[in-house]
Amino acid sequence: MERRGSRLKGRMGSVTREGVRSFLRRNLFVLFTVAAVALGVLLGFALRPHNLSLRAVKYFSFPGELLMRMLQMLVLPLIISSLVTGISSLDSKASGKMGVRAVVYYMVTTLIAVFIGIVMVMIIRPGKGSRDSLMAAGGNIEPVQAADAFLDLIRNMFPPNLVEACFKQYKTVYKKTVSIRNVTVALNLTDSLNVSESTVVEMVPVSGSSNGVNALGMVVFSICLGLVMGSMKQQGQALRDFFDSLNEAIMRLVAVIIWYAPVGILFLIAGKIVEMKDLVQMGGQLGMYTLTVILGLLIHGLVVLPLLYFLVTRKNPFSFIGGLLQALITALGTSSSSATLPITFRCLEEINRVDKRVTRFVLPVGATINMDGTALYEAVAAIFIAQVNNMDLNFGQILTISITATAASIGAAGIPQAGLVTMVIVLTSVGLPTDDITLIIAVDWFLDRLRTTTNVLGDSLGAGIVEHLSRSELLGQDAERGTSVLEETEKPYQLICQENDSVKLHNSETPM
Repeated sequence: MERRGSRLKGRMGSVTREGVRSFLRRNLFVLFTVAAVALGVLLGFALRPHNLSLRAVKYFSFPGELLMRMLQMLVLPLIISSLVTGISSLDSKASGKMGVRAVVYYMVTTLIAVFIGIVMVMIIRPGKGSRDSLMAAGGNIEPVQAADAFLDLIRNMFPPNLVEACFKQYKTVYKKTVSIRNVTVALNLTDSLNVSESTVVEMVPVSGSSNGVNALGMVVFSICLGLVMGSMKQQGQALRDFFDSLNEAIMRLVAVIIWYAPVGILFLIAGKIVEMKDLVQMGGQLGMYTLTVILGLLIHGLVVLPLLYFLVTRKNPFSFIGGLLQALITALGTSSSSATLPITFRCLEEINRVDKRVTRFVLPVGATINMDGTALYEAVAAIFIAQVNNMDLNFGQILTISITATAASIGAAGIPQAGLVTMVIVLTSVGLPTDDITLIIAVDWFLDRLRTTTNVLGDSLGAGIVEHLSRSELLGQDAERGTSVLEETEKPYQLICQENDSVKLHNSETPM
């Protein structure tokens, strides 16, 4: 009996050790990244008392800068190759339905995020009190007309030069023009006409540009190219093979870079903490504003989005989110949904086993236009600034903020602190002072990381929802082409190819 007990204990010990090893192998990247975040926070606060110069902080953050440059280097070829291969592999009927589902999901979740933000800021009222309690960072941000911003969004969808779109976006700038007009005044019937001149000063919108990848234009072009290639059938096969190989090569590069990601994240977070100004700035109204945004993001990211995923798929959303930890922590560290895109692809396709045809279509589009966290943040920030200025917004103004925040988040670039730029559009729509954006700059670097993480989470859960809703079309397409998804989420299947090239899916648990 004693020998049997000792053998049983030995087996249990060996099973436990093997289980631990297996767990470590599967989650090594995540553990390294979590450790990097913790070490970055500790290192940042440890270096704060040394009062490093800006030059020293810049040098210190260099490893983090390298990570950002590596990831951004892959964004453009990844967006183009993934979208082209994803769209071209779908027939027009399937891609159309998938596109409608994706857009409906984007709009619904963004509107819910804006609603949550408005409710939270109206209940907590972080801006109440004296304006003097806030320390403005100073500076002046040029106001942008909402109409011109929306027109720029449409212009950027159709770039006239694809090469230029790789590094520039269209942006309206204002040119001051002075014109002299003649004014004729009739005094009375007997007197002669009096002619005078008046000077009119106008701010005329003219074409300009800003640095940065025009991701929206590249997305539209890639979707159109993919649709055309899909309709070419055999003639477009060579081109499809090229983009498929390019996508595979980029993903292999991602697998190499991912080992460096924890190092870069460590120095990115530590550098930002060292750069922080006096922590007193985060007290009072600004602290309540930060708390309001965080609570809103947590409700949206941990309650609303998982609940939506569960209602549609009837699966555990938190096991799905568990497979996304590497992407979410990378988003927290880099503060860029576009730079996180390669990691997101890897998590969804290799860990959560989402169909590549769905991820290649949904993720690049989502990283460009689906910004739940940004929309929530902009709604909260606009009403917070109104409260700081003791302005009572009526229902119409709040409705305007919600619509404008939704539209502005679509135009927000997937880069760090892009929300501050689109924030101007929201403030202008209801007549709030745009200079007051400087009030929230002190904490924007931190909130930007949290809203980017929410954006990435929303895109990823959206891919899972769209795949579930599109499963019948995907399986039908597999049957036509003689291929199949080898691994389902709920049940294991075996692929049995008959001599007539017909494909049947059998449950592997069913006896043959």
